[in-house]
Amino acid sequence: MKSILDESRLEGVDFSNDEIARYSRHLIMPEVTLAGQRRLKAGKVLCIGAGGLGSPIGLYLAAAGIGTIGLLDFDVVDYSNLQRQILHGTKDVGRKKLNSARDRIRDINPNVKVVLHDAMFRSDNALEIAADYDIIIDGTDNFPTRYLSNDAAVFLKKPNIYGSIFRFDGQCTVFAPHLGGPCYRCLYPEPPPPGMVPSCAEGGVLGILPGMIGVMQAIEAVKLIIGVGEPLIGRLVHFDALAMKFREFKVRKDPKCPVCSENPTITGLIDYEAFCGIPQAKAQEEAEPPVPEITAEDLKARMDRGDRFVLLDVRESFEWDIARLPGARLIPLSELHARMSELDSADEIVLYCKVGPRSAQAVRQLQKAGFGKLWNLKEGMVTWSERIDPSVPKY
Repeated sequence: MKSILDESRLEGVDFSNDEIARYSRHLIMPEVTLAGQRRLKAGKVLCIGAGGLGSPIGLYLAAAGIGTIGLLDFDVVDYSNLQRQILHGTKDVGRKKLNSARDRIRDINPNVKVVLHDAMFRSDNALEIAADYDIIIDGTDNFPTRYLSNDAAVFLKKPNIYGSIFRFDGQCTVFAPHLGGPCYRCLYPEPPPPGMVPSCAEGGVLGILPGMIGVMQAIEAVKLIIGVGEPLIGRLVHFDALAMKFREFKVRKDPKCPVCSENPTITGLIDYEAFCGIPQAKAQEEAEPPVPEITAEDLKARMDRGDRFVLLDVRESFEWDIARLPGARLIPLSELHARMSELDSADEIVLYCKVGPRSAQAVRQLQKAGFGKLWNLKEGMVTWSERIDPSVPKY
């Protein structure tokens, strides 16, 4: 395999004695040598996201000696990140992820240039941001950004190293039509309906899993830059952590792909939120009558007054074990239809979940069944913990 770098970029790339010592285990590998390490130092990689996948990607690319690492993120560090996002520590909670990531990477390797992009990756900035890099690595968990990073990489003729994680499963591949392989749209021509595929925040993820997938993404970047091995172009690796098994699938180029085929129908970046159905989903919600809501403060006042109502938790039983509101009873949303007879339509019922959407769905189910006195706790248990009772843990 040939390196994706232009060899003219290597002119003037040299190493100090400290760098020679740092990279010595690379330099004595016949697949790498000093020439390969020069390519790594000349290489520029953009990592979209400084979270679960971005953490091992950033750490290992820095340790490997990638000359320039671009990090794109706009979020701040939260306690819930620390289970998997090893770029950040407890002391970084509340800080910009980019700042803590930069400090950690500089500690790993001060020779690496870290370029921070404090922004969302959007159609109006994607091409400009990505243009200066050799490789785009997608470390995100939302479909609009995945399609956007794919299309930007296709238009700029840059490899797009893809990774995804959920619970105990992960997958990795390299999309590079300009190198003869498929793109993301060849594998997934259409996004799933909004809400069909839960995010890690909604469905959970084993904290160690992004380490495995992120490392695979970093390895692919190093191989492409050095020009060794067989990259995951046209091959997707699936990892099942529960079974500790890897499976490989062939991914073929779609001759009718709207972006990377010989006759593309999409030749510029589009509105990816609209493409993934997010505005349509919001419009549908707005077309329905609004769900009656109650704020955490109003609910607390009613509790203090001793008002008579049923407080119904529609989360799953394992979430109930983590935390619950005082006086609540549990009927998970998945069981609500079958257990509706346990409720009295004459009662006033306040429903809640973690952040609101599931309990809003439960309200609509009960409304259709003839229940009339219903309230949805606005923003769920999260807002209760933040504004009423901090002793209720957030998860």
